[in-house]
Amino acid sequence: MNVIVNKFKEMTYKQIFLYIIIGLCFAASVFFVNHNYSFYERPIAKVIKTTLEDKTEMIDIHDNKDYLFNQLIIAELKNGEEKGRLIHLTNEYSSSGAYDQEYHVGDELFVSIDTNKEENTDLTGTIKDVKRDKHVVIIAWIFIFTLLMVGKKQGLFSIISLAANAVLLSYALDVYLSTSNMSLVVICSVSTILFTVISLLLVNGFNEKTYAAIVATLLGTFISLLITYLVMWLTSENGLRYEEMQFLTHPYRMVFMAGLIVGSLGAVMDVAITMSSSIFGLYEKNNNIPVKALKTSGMEIGKDIMGTMTNILFFAYISGSIPLLILYFKNASALGFTLSMNLSLELARALAGGIGIVLTIPIGLYTSIFFINRKRAKL
Repeated sequence: MNVIVNKFKEMTYKQIFLYIIIGLCFAASVFFVNHNYSFYERPIAKVIKTTLEDKTEMIDIHDNKDYLFNQLIIAELKNGEEKGRLIHLTNEYSSSGAYDQEYHVGDELFVSIDTNKEENTDLTGTIKDVKRDKHVVIIAWIFIFTLLMVGKKQGLFSIISLAANAVLLSYALDVYLSTSNMSLVVICSVSTILFTVISLLLVNGFNEKTYAAIVATLLGTFISLLITYLVMWLTSENGLRYEEMQFLTHPYRMVFMAGLIVGSLGAVMDVAITMSSSIFGLYEKNNNIPVKALKTSGMEIGKDIMGTMTNILFFAYISGSIPLLILYFKNASALGFTLSMNLSLELARALAGGIGIVLTIPIGLYTSIFFINRKRAKL
């Protein structure tokens, strides 16, 4: 208790004011999502009773077993002309739960109400979706609080940069969809420059360390993109399967290349700022440290983070394919066919990002030394 009191006494009025604002925003957002039924046009019903009607075992030709359940639900309508009335719903769901789910008392559902019913009869309808805004807000606030507790001021700027990048990406995609004569690669390249500059300047401020990280990030990203493009051109893209993009009405190669840029940017940026922070940290501890010592230490740091960063990228891409891999294997597809169909693009993305990470280590090292030498020359 005394620790909390002492911490509170150490706070400035500016910090207290900021925490009060964040607390009010949290309370207001939670209150809003719990009382915002009237803001929705679609009818919302809150489940008050569920009954399991029957259970059926399903076995397909590959001996895969699943269970199908039939659930009767009574729910109370929370908005619209029928607000306050009860509605009877039927829910069919499977134990695998790929496209359906079991509902419980307290769940809130978007429903459609059946029409042309006789008077004085129970309302019936169909479940359309689940109202999840309460859970999304809580998860978002846990993310924000975690960032603020760990990162404090940098955490706040990280949230701002994340929001700015999300808005920027949405705007860039809108520009691409509304202008048929602009390449998505060009749009994403411009966006990448803005993502990098906004994120690093907001989180690390205006200083040589940030400038070195920005230069290293952009060089690492675009050189890896160029190498990937050359490899694809020389190999005529043999082995790449674009089936997952067949529904697109836009050039799928350009969409794939644009995804490579944005996908590898985060990992490359992480390596770049790690390298510049480490090199500048060594210089700030000893302003007379020789360049040779900086190079040796920088390369050792780069080797330490290289393995973990490439693994992060590999697992991030591969994890998205796990559901499809399981689906193919459960349907007795051959191993080679399954991996070729589902992992060719993911592996290409992981390799392109890995090249960017490895290249960024020496680029970040020498860029940081360049800015340090400039700083020394001014002293």
